[in-house]
Amino acid sequence: MLELTTTRHNAMIDPSMTVWGWEIPVYLFLGGLVAGMMIISGYFLFKGRNNEKTCSCFFLPLFSIFLLSLGMGTLFLDLEHKLFVWRLYTTFKISSPMSWGAWILILVYPTLLVNILMRPPEFIIAAFPVISSWSEKLNSQQLWIKNIGVFNMLLGAMLGIYTGVLLSAMGSRPLWNSAILAILFLVSGLSAAAAFVHMIAKNVEERELLAKTDNGFLVIELFVIALLLIGLLSSSRVHIQAAQLLISGVYAPVFWVFVVGMGIVIPLLIQLLAVNHKIKHTPIAPVMVIIGGLILRFIIVNAGQYSHYVNAHFR
Repeated sequence: MLELTTTRHNAMIDPSMTVWGWEIPVYLFLGGLVAGMMIISGYFLFKGRNNEKTCSCFFLPLFSIFLLSLGMGTLFLDLEHKLFVWRLYTTFKISSPMSWGAWILILVYPTLLVNILMRPPEFIIAAFPVISSWSEKLNSQQLWIKNIGVFNMLLGAMLGIYTGVLLSAMGSRPLWNSAILAILFLVSGLSAAAAFVHMIAKNVEERELLAKTDNGFLVIELFVIALLLIGLLSSSRVHIQAAQLLISGVYAPVFWVFVVGMGIVIPLLIQLLAVNHKIKHTPIAPVMVIIGGLILRFIIVNAGQYSHYVNAHFR
């Protein structure tokens, strides 16, 4: 599955001997963030919010293309055989998550470009005046816009789930080998995207809606984390030992303080007060959610590399 990254991501018995990389966690985080933004943008298009000039669905595709390209760049840096990456696009293996991801991305980019055509930035219109007439024709077809919204949500869900499947399909790492991981990364990506859009949206109604939505995502994320740990603790000895890495092991302090505490519980409390008009909306909670989502990927990737069937126990 991760044939192109094997030399830099082989788990070792002693974590001090492992060469930890930052590229894969960043790629997984940015992929999840873009997936969440596509789902949010698609939902707004489906609900007809494109009729409002301040709708987030007009600027989210630009952010998505930039962030996804940045994530692809970090993945490329991590590849061991960079000159052979094109081979991913010469075949399709139904059992390979890498193959699925490569072809999903082939569909994501043109979908985002179509979204941009609905209201292209001025510099694009200046360079390509014909785009202006295309945009007018597209905006006059509300049924097409709704279909584009549905396609955004479907592709966004596939991209978000893929970021978790990429790890969970590797059975040699007990911590990763759980179907719940795909759901966790999808929900975490949605939460980070909702926080990001809440922070930068120009529409007051959207900011309020996304703050409430993010609260729901944060609660769901807590339950999914609990299900992941319960699933590991109720399995074989090696899975129990993998769960202990997060519960009370070497990764526990960062996991509980920065992922659960700073990334979920505290921003949830802040945003609950904000949506109930007890305090004003500020960027503090969204920033904490985004940072927590990034740290979650680092913890899962690093702890997963440390967990191994060969290990007799984890220190």
